[in-house]
Amino acid sequence: MEMKLPGQEGFEASSAPRNIPSGELDSNPDPGTGPSPDGPSDTESKELGVPKDPLLFIQLNELLGWPQALEWRETGRWVLFEEKLEVAAGRWSAPHVPTLALPSLQKLRSLLAEGLVLLDCPAQSLLELVEQVTRVESLSPELRGQLQALLLQRPQHYNQTTGTRPCWGSTHPRKASDNEEAPLREQCQNPLRRKLPPGAEAGTVLAGELGFLAQPLGAFVRLRNPVVLGSLTEVSLPSRFFCLLLGPRMLGKGYHEMGRAAAVLLSDPQFQWSVRRASNLHDLLAALDAFLEEVTVLPPGRWDPTARIPPPKCLPSQHKRLPSQQREIRGPAVPRLTSAEDRHRHGPHAHSPELQRTGRLFGGLIQDVRRKVPWYPSDFLDALHLQCFSAVLYIYLATVTNAITFGGLLGDATDGAQGVLESFLGTAVAGAAFCLMAGQPLTILSSTGPVLVFERLLFSFSRDYSLDYLPFRLWVGIWVATFCLVLVATEASVLVRYFTRFTEEGFCALISLIFIYDAVGKMLNLTHTYPIQKPGSSAYGCLCQYPGPGGNESQWIRTRPKDRDDIVSMMRKGLSDFSSVLAILLGCGLDAFLGLATPKLTVPREFKPTLPGRGWLVSPFGANPWWWSVAAALPALLLSILIFMDQQITAVILNHMEYRLQKGAGFHLDLFCVAVLMLLTSALGLPWYVSATVISLAHMDSLRRESRACAPGERPNFLGIREQRLTGLVVFILTGASIFLAPVLKFIPMPVLYGIFLYMGVAALSSIQFTKRVKLLLMPAKHQPDLLLLRHVPLTRVHLFTAIQLACLGLLWIIKSTPAAIIFPLMLLGLVGVRKALERVFSPQELLWLDELMPEEERSIPEKGLEPEHSFSGSDSEDSELMYQPKAPEINISVN
Repeated sequence: MEMKLPGQEGFEASSAPRNIPSGELDSNPDPGTGPSPDGPSDTESKELGVPKDPLLFIQLNELLGWPQALEWRETGRWVLFEEKLEVAAGRWSAPHVPTLALPSLQKLRSLLAEGLVLLDCPAQSLLELVEQVTRVESLSPELRGQLQALLLQRPQHYNQTTGTRPCWGSTHPRKASDNEEAPLREQCQNPLRRKLPPGAEAGTVLAGELGFLAQPLGAFVRLRNPVVLGSLTEVSLPSRFFCLLLGPRMLGKGYHEMGRAAAVLLSDPQFQWSVRRASNLHDLLAALDAFLEEVTVLPPGRWDPTARIPPPKCLPSQHKRLPSQQREIRGPAVPRLTSAEDRHRHGPHAHSPELQRTGRLFGGLIQDVRRKVPWYPSDFLDALHLQCFSAVLYIYLATVTNAITFGGLLGDATDGAQGVLESFLGTAVAGAAFCLMAGQPLTILSSTGPVLVFERLLFSFSRDYSLDYLPFRLWVGIWVATFCLVLVATEASVLVRYFTRFTEEGFCALISLIFIYDAVGKMLNLTHTYPIQKPGSSAYGCLCQYPGPGGNESQWIRTRPKDRDDIVSMMRKGLSDFSSVLAILLGCGLDAFLGLATPKLTVPREFKPTLPGRGWLVSPFGANPWWWSVAAALPALLLSILIFMDQQITAVILNHMEYRLQKGAGFHLDLFCVAVLMLLTSALGLPWYVSATVISLAHMDSLRRESRACAPGERPNFLGIREQRLTGLVVFILTGASIFLAPVLKFIPMPVLYGIFLYMGVAALSSIQFTKRVKLLLMPAKHQPDLLLLRHVPLTRVHLFTAIQLACLGLLWIIKSTPAAIIFPLMLLGLVGVRKALERVFSPQELLWLDELMPEEERSIPEKGLEPEHSFSGSDSEDSELMYQPKAPEINISVN
């Protein structure tokens, strides 16, 4: 029986050519089909000049119920990855990488080659679209009417709205009306809509077996203007693509797999890029053939087709694929980058204007000031974000802990010449001034372990030679400030180009170990002052309760995992930002609730120097002979090397290009500020301050910006750092005000603050490549992770490089802990010399993967024959692709 469509009589039956090229249906193509101004990604579009297309949501509707009751039912959807509808479980599957059978792709190609292809179809509604699709000569008028009625039937969608039970969309046949294309309520309330970015479009694939068809029917349509096609898709989006795959009964899951193949093709960014610009059937088939050339085949005897591959941590780069597509579609190829250009672009200090000599006195400092002044207003406006408030609380507690810990250690090392009050005041004054003037305000100034070692040695030297410590220290500070100003004037900061990963990791590992050692040592000392009570003792409360004489019952508090279905994403992000602060508050609350006898934070109550009888200004000579002011230049020279290394290595780590900082660095300006503050703190008898590596990294990581996952299975992308001056400034203002907040801060247990130290040290140590290579020393080959460096460097060479780093780290630790610590600054400088000497032990290719190349070695790479191995195109090896993987910061502190 023939099924009539409402209003079908009003349409004129006219045949159309099987393959309609672009422009035949309308002589004035709409500009909306042209290239959009954006790119595949912000980075790739700028580099390759490739316009970015809107995100495409693809849905697979299958025809089920033949021959009794035919109905369209949604069975799969794609954004970046595939989601299958698990009917028995009543849910969508976890996003996974789709796998296809080659026969389904081959059958799809044959069906499209013989089917109907409409490019730039002018249809404005589903009714018009169906009318265009069914205009094929092989269909009789009766079959055409039945097919039209079937295609206009409303499909079933699996809707899971927030707070409601899952339901299926209506299956009643649609009726012709003015609002027949209006979206349904379920489409507007679909949670998936909120995950898709503005401007997203839809593509629909309809597949299934239809008994009354004598031969397969295939159609591929690209709409000239995206149109909302009513309830065709589960999400109310304008549709751009429509694919129809119908035919007589076929053995197996023929049409189901062909429908999945069509959906996977549309979800592929390069196929989609080509199809959006295709002008005829040849271009469409060429794009499909290009997809087939890149398909990876999994042997059936070694792979279970039902297994689901989880989404990768980061999507592979499209650099290798786009140029070939452009040559196919647009003609001329995009200029490609050479190996050397790309390596310099991805290097640690690639094209850094801060590291270029000007040849003038203070030329680098002047350039830094000119570079940072335009950003100064935004350095405060960009801080107006809730994430900055969380960062302030977290870094404030870490800074207070650092000030108290190093203040106490400094008091012990100097017999009370400096103490906690000087530590608080110096941290507040020096840190706030640095945040206001520095070129990289994200840096946190603090007392550091190496500087503390030098302070202890200087005091011992003064005591042994009966010198007045503070006046002698003042002259050392004056000479250090002078030497640092000379380094600024001569643009010595450009030497940081020689601080490769070898130097950075050695220094970062040393500082992290100092943090861990001090935190563990402090907590172990608490066991003597505050011993753990044995069972039966009632000296103070603990977590153990004694229900009866027969034993005890331990109370454990376990945190429930986050309920991702009930907690709103915004709330989850807020809790994640404040996780460290909440952990500290929880520790304080638990300590107060249980009444534990733990040491609390001690803050000075009076604003006066720790050493009785001295004023805030230090006398230049005191009881020392005048010539000691000249002799102070020798220890000042060693301290200047230490300050330069400590400051600039931290600056290099913080300004790595992987952090995607937009406002530039200020190596010369930062060193100038440290020199001026060195002079100020020496005159006031306050501790010396330099960039604190671990706390500065924690500060930057607490200000990380990440994209929201807009598609199921997509991982948030690292967008950069929230660069501003306000968080550091507020932290140091609060640190100075902490002197007057003793009634509040006295409730914070010291073990909680030691835990912050331990956490930051462990997190920094575990995030560097050096730690991963140390683990390789203890792993059998079969259990080693698939690191990229292991694919290119023999394992024995990796172990040799790691052993040399371990030897250097051990030597630094031994020297720091012995009376020979006076030469500790020279040993830090010696790391650069050791790295230079490694060029005689390892080849440039090995150093390229194990470390970073020094400037001279980078320039000599093409002459040494390394360029072909990492060429941009023309190579199908994994090397050429892996070199372009997006990089995230390698040395970081995770606070979430």
